[in-house]
Amino acid sequence: MQEKLSSIRERFTHTPTEGLQELILLYQEDERAGVKLEIEKARKRLLQLQKEKERTAALWKYEHQYREYRSICGIDEVGRGPLAGPVVAGAVILPADCGILYINDSKKLSEKKREELYKEIMEQAVAVGIGMAAPQRIDEINILNATYEAMREAISKLSVPPDILLNDAVTIPGINCRQVPIIKGDAKSISIGAASIIAKVTRDRMMVEYDGIFPEYGFASNKGYGSAEHIRGLKEYGPTPIHRRSFIENFI
Repeated sequence: MQEKLSSIRERFTHTPTEGLQELILLYQEDERAGVKLEIEKARKRLLQLQKEKERTAALWKYEHQYREYRSICGIDEVGRGPLAGPVVAGAVILPADCGILYINDSKKLSEKKREELYKEIMEQAVAVGIGMAAPQRIDEINILNATYEAMREAISKLSVPPDILLNDAVTIPGINCRQVPIIKGDAKSISIGAASIIAKVTRDRMMVEYDGIFPEYGFASNKGYGSAEHIRGLKEYGPTPIHRRSFIENFI
């Protein structure tokens, strides 16, 4: 008896992409249009996976270039521009055989994908460090110096000391090991991209928690950036303890 199309469709839908080639071979002689459609969709998924593997392989360029260093650490920050909340830095050392796909500049990823990758990175990384500077500290020493401070804290929290840092564009003062600043590094280096995801997810989660405390500003959606809802809240209710006073002078 011929297998039902609905059953075949279910198998293709729930099979991981890596296992699709086996299914294609199993059903390639089936002449039904519905089966041929599932095979075509499966081939497209396999092609997309191959392209992603090639894209990810290219992200290892700098890690391979500096492979004489044992502990290569990527570092990045998020939250330099918002009116509220901390600036957060992430530092990540990935294993040389790390197989995580889809790592990218965190801004180019959906929230769901960032959360998935955060979990994978935390599980597979050799070491992860997170640092931050509070709004009051940003007001005290300015955003650039506060960012450097958060980065130094992230590095200090690594369980394995780095031998070299791959940084997103900056050179961090007060760090003894070699540093390689890479313009738009979060989209060019697997380690920096991983660090950007760790920093972004950490900060976004904090801003969602702050939204529960200060619901008038829309922090859950704007993450502290100057959205229309946020500006309205500032003008109507004034600043909260997590606002950066040096950033909001034009609004209050």
